[in-house]
Amino acid sequence: MKIAVVHGAMHKGSTYHTVQIFLERLGGEITEFFLPGNFSEPCKGCFSCFVNGEHTCPHAGQVKPIMEAFEEADLIVLDSPVYVLGMTGQLKCFLDHTGYRFMVHRPDPGMFFKTGLVISTAGGYGTKQANKAMKSCLSGICIPKVFSFGESVFAMNWEQVTDRKKKQIEKKAAKVAKKVKRNVASPKPPGLFTKFMFLMMRKMQKNNKWLPLDREYWEERGWLGGNCPWKRS
Repeated sequence: MKIAVVHGAMHKGSTYHTVQIFLERLGGEITEFFLPGNFSEPCKGCFSCFVNGEHTCPHAGQVKPIMEAFEEADLIVLDSPVYVLGMTGQLKCFLDHTGYRFMVHRPDPGMFFKTGLVISTAGGYGTKQANKAMKSCLSGICIPKVFSFGESVFAMNWEQVTDRKKKQIEKKAAKVAKKVKRNVASPKPPGLFTKFMFLMMRKMQKNNKWLPLDREYWEERGWLGGNCPWKRS
């Protein structure tokens, strides 16, 4: 199993240690990125990735290695401590650069066979909100199954987390990790909603005159006809 991990923070606190508990149980070849160390730029809103191609993004040099790791991975993991009821700003900055891979634009067909996992911890409240946003972004780039794990640790750092809470995290993580490994071994196909959205996007792309790069992408892959990205030849 190949795993690509994007950490939403540089410091190795409760979220980082929770992720390591997962990785120990999942095994495999792991590629990790730490933000903002490996990615630090906010999206400029120039639309160049949509109009001219992702290689023309002002931050393409930072985006490319992470997206290449995504393409090679079987499992993609996003994690973040909760900052003001959401993911960290630096993680959001990176995810803003993945919009060109959303189904409405130029989805990577390989994503339809991958598994996602989002992980967050909070001193108190907010893991549901953070996980929901991260999960939406992985679903947005067409990953059909995304697992979530969130835990309130009631502490400022991992050292302050009680032994009882750490054991709870380990127990819960083991159960989720087992489900993740099962899905990676036998990926579930896209559900009815994803298939419906693809048909809607196909209809839109047939009449797409405002973003010719997107239409050409769909046309080259036969998606404007009867082909679907989740059907391997």
